[in-house]
Amino acid sequence: MSKEERKLKRQQKKMAKIDRNSKFRRAKWWQLALYPMYGMGHNAFSFMMGIVAYYAAGIVGLGTVIASFIITGTRIFDGITDPIIGFIVDKTKGKYGKVRITAAIGYLTMATSTSVMFLTTHLVPDGFKMIYFILLYVVFIIGYTINGVAGNIGNNILTNDPKQRPIFGGLNMIYTMVFYTIGTIFLSFYLTRKYTYDDVELFQEMLIFTLIIGAIGCLAQIIGIWPKDRLENFGVGENTAKIKVKDLWHILKVNKPLQMFTVAMATDKLSMQIAGNAIVNVMLFGIVIGDYAMMGATQGMSMLPNIIVLFLGISFAMKFGSKKGYIIATWACIITYSAMFLLLWLGDPTQIRMDNMNLMTIAFMFLYVAKNAFRYVSSGLVSPMLADVIDYNTYKTNTYGAGIISAIYGLIDKVVSSLQQTIVGLLLAFIGFKTAFPDVDTPYSEKIFWMTMFLNIGVMLLAYIASLIAMKYYDLDKDRMEEIQVELEKRRNEGSIDDSDLAI
Repeated sequence: MSKEERKLKRQQKKMAKIDRNSKFRRAKWWQLALYPMYGMGHNAFSFMMGIVAYYAAGIVGLGTVIASFIITGTRIFDGITDPIIGFIVDKTKGKYGKVRITAAIGYLTMATSTSVMFLTTHLVPDGFKMIYFILLYVVFIIGYTINGVAGNIGNNILTNDPKQRPIFGGLNMIYTMVFYTIGTIFLSFYLTRKYTYDDVELFQEMLIFTLIIGAIGCLAQIIGIWPKDRLENFGVGENTAKIKVKDLWHILKVNKPLQMFTVAMATDKLSMQIAGNAIVNVMLFGIVIGDYAMMGATQGMSMLPNIIVLFLGISFAMKFGSKKGYIIATWACIITYSAMFLLLWLGDPTQIRMDNMNLMTIAFMFLYVAKNAFRYVSSGLVSPMLADVIDYNTYKTNTYGAGIISAIYGLIDKVVSSLQQTIVGLLLAFIGFKTAFPDVDTPYSEKIFWMTMFLNIGVMLLAYIASLIAMKYYDLDKDRMEEIQVELEKRRNEGSIDDSDLAI
C-alpha cells in the first residue's frame, strides 16, 4: 500500500468516526473500560453470599434445614422486589442522575447489611437470631436488586452506538471471569486453609475482601457513567413520557423483542446452571471420566482462551451487530457441544487423564475449552441486547422503561435459575437416586452416563435451539438499531414524535 493510499485510508476512518459521533451518543474508551467493572462488584457480593448458609447453619446455629429454607424464601422475595424497584427508579426524574445515585444506594445497602450480618448475628440472643438474620438478608436482597437495576440502566445510557455496545458486554464478562478466578483462589487457597467454616473469622475476612472489591466496582461505575448520567440521555430526554403502572404488563405483552430476548436468555441461563451444577460436574468428571481432579485442571486452562475468543467474538459483534454475533456464537456452541457428546459416546472417557496426553485427552481438552469460550461470547452479548430492547421500547412507546425492563428480565431470570436444583434432583431421582446424590465413589453405569450426557450437554443443545428459534423473531439487528437510534436522536433534539411509530 502506497503512502497516499494509507493517508486516504486514515482520512476515511477519521470521517467515519466523525459521522458516527454526529449520529450517536458514543462513549469514550475510558468510560467503556470503567463502567463494566460494576459487574465485578455486583458478583463479589453474590460470591460471598454463596457461602452464607455455612455461617447461618453453623456459627449462628440455625441448622441446615432452617438456613436453607430462609435462603430459598428470600430468593422468592428477591424476584418480587425486581419490578417494584425497577418501576421506582424509572419514575424518578433523575435530575441529578439515575445511575450514580442508584448504584451508590445499592452498594451502601449491601455493604451495611452484610457487615452487620457477619459481625453481629452470632452475638444476638438465641431467641432473636432467626428474625435478625432474616431482616438483614432481606435488606441485602433489596440492595442487591437496586445495584443490579442501576447496572442495566447504565448499559443503556452509556452509548447508543450499536457498534460500541458489544464492548461493554464483553468487558463485563472478562471482569467477571477475572474476579471469580481471584475470588476462588482467595477462598479456597487462603481462607479455607487458614480457617474452617466453623470460624467466624473466615466470613469476616471474606467480608472485608468483598467490601473492597465492591467499592472498586461501584466507584468505577460512577466515574464511568458520570458525564452521561443526565436527563437528556434518558429515553428521548425531556420529551420522554412518564411510565405508569398500567404500562408494566403492556411492555411485556406487546414488546416482541423483549419476549424473544427473554426466551433466549432464560433458557440459556437455566441450561448453563444445570450443566454447571456441582452434582452434574461430579457425575461427568468423577464417575464418567473417573478423575474429578480433571475439572480443576480444565477450568484453569480455560481462562486465557476464553478471553481471546471473547475478544474475537465481540469484535465480530461490533462489526455485524449483537444479534448476528449471538447467533454465530450459538451455532458454534451447538457444534462444539455436539462434538463433545460424540467424543464421550464413541470414545473411551476413562482414557482422559492429565498425565496421559493421548488423542482422547487432547480432543476432550480442546472441545471443553472451545465450548466454554463460545458460551462466554453468547453470554457477553446479553447486556448490549438488553440495552437495545430498552431503546426499542422507547422508540415504540416514547416512555423510558430501562429500570422496569431490566427488572422484568431479572425476575424471569431468577425464577428460571431457581428451578435448576429441582430439575437436577427430579431427574436423578428418576434413575434411582432418591435418598442421596451421586458422588465420586458411585459406580459407573449406563444410566449415569446417559443422564450425565443429558444434564451436561443435552439441556444446553435444547436451550441453544430454542435461542435460535427466538432470534428468528427478534428483529433488532445492527441496521434496525441504527434506524431506531437516528429516530430517537431526532425526537431528543426536535421534540418530534411520529404517532405511527408509537403504535405497537
